[in-house]
Amino acid sequence: MKRITASLLAAVAIALAPVAIPAAIAKDAAAVKVDQGQVLRSDAKAYLDNLKKTPRPAMSDAMIAQIRKIPPQMIEQMMGASEVPLGTLAVDRKLTMPGPGGTMDLRLFDSRADRGPGPVVVFYHGGGFVVGSIGTHAALAAEMSRQLDLPVVSVEYRLAPEHKWPAAPDDAEAAARWVAANGKALGREVNGLVLTGDSAGGTLTLLTALALRDKPAAAPVKLMIPLYPMTDASKPYPSMQAFSGDFGLPQADMDYYGKAFAADVNSPRHSSLLADLHGLPPTVLATAGFDPLRDGGRAFAAKLAQSGVPVSYYEAKGTIHGFATFRKALPSAQDDLNAILALSRAMLASK
Repeated sequence: MKRITASLLAAVAIALAPVAIPAAIAKDAAAVKVDQGQVLRSDAKAYLDNLKKTPRPAMSDAMIAQIRKIPPQMIEQMMGASEVPLGTLAVDRKLTMPGPGGTMDLRLFDSRADRGPGPVVVFYHGGGFVVGSIGTHAALAAEMSRQLDLPVVSVEYRLAPEHKWPAAPDDAEAAARWVAANGKALGREVNGLVLTGDSAGGTLTLLTALALRDKPAAAPVKLMIPLYPMTDASKPYPSMQAFSGDFGLPQADMDYYGKAFAADVNSPRHSSLLADLHGLPPTVLATAGFDPLRDGGRAFAAKLAQSGVPVSYYEAKGTIHGFATFRKALPSAQDDLNAILALSRAMLASK
């Protein structure tokens, strides 16, 4: 039983990073150590070498059904092998809200017990739209609260394969609207939103910003901070072909996530790069140098600039997808996160 549980937990650890992208003709990435002048960092190489030594089952509906049976506390403890502890907070409180598919769980993180009127951060966790939770990404949400000096509300949205597209973007949009209109429930006076998330959560960040641009919420979106999002599933990009092998995102698993989520890859409600980007809020968009999703992120940042949207683009050279929640396994990732959040503070201050 312990061996089976360990295998399942290993599968969860890998799944917490990726989002669904289309199958591409993947080449052997094991030999790709240098790309456009960048070298794989030593901590990233050590992390990837360790992954190769850890046998794990392929992702499947049956595997997900088994993962759902693992107590959330056990999965969160497993994250401690690669992510730093939660850290100090003044407020860490669970809430609920009515959602499109029923009651949704939220969690408020705040580095201050009390504060005046200001923006609230809405955070969406990653995990390929299949796994992940508020708990698995609690340390990242807490760090954002401390560094941005803002309250953060993390969102538990419906996951595939039980709940296919567009359940996740529907929940993400509903949560942002609820936060904007319910400052009293948070004990905060909300005068704006900051949307953010990693991987699949980065994708939800972009989709929610588009929805709130077209139909504004009770408070305006002042900034979005998508971390290594999937921006375009309608076609393969060179980085998908280069880094979908031995760089932490197995192609077979990504194919499964796409099948499980079952999104329309040609819809701007999934592939946000296909949308008109005019009028989106100022953006800090981050990618990783050895990330299959890197080139889609680059393309999105470029289109934002072409659309007249203020944008800061940060590419974490020499590291891999998921770095922001692997800060114990990848110590250099803390410097990347510090830089991303410093850009975000500057962008907010300039408004």
